[in-house]
Amino acid sequence: MKQIQPVSIWYNGQIYQATIFNLLSAYDNLVDTCFFTYFLYDNAQLQLATGSLTLNGADYTTYSSSPDSNSYAYQWGATQLNLTLV
Repeated sequence: MKQIQPVSIWYNGQIYQATIFNLLSAYDNLVDTCFFTYFLYDNAQLQLATGSLTLNGADYTTYSSSPDSNSYAYQWGATQLNLTLV
């Protein structure tokens, strides 16, 4: 889990501030594609949003050869979702 700059999310009839980004690898074929599931939570860890992302192509090559693939994946996922890690 990573802290993010707050993002407003409409959830169950109210606006909440998502401040936590979680990214889980759901599948990696270890060749050229990785699927992630992401979650956005507020400070009380109420799940406000979920979805999936596919990492492939040059991004997968960089991810799989990175000395810190977790950090790379989080930064890549945050970029895909227009989130800012703090």
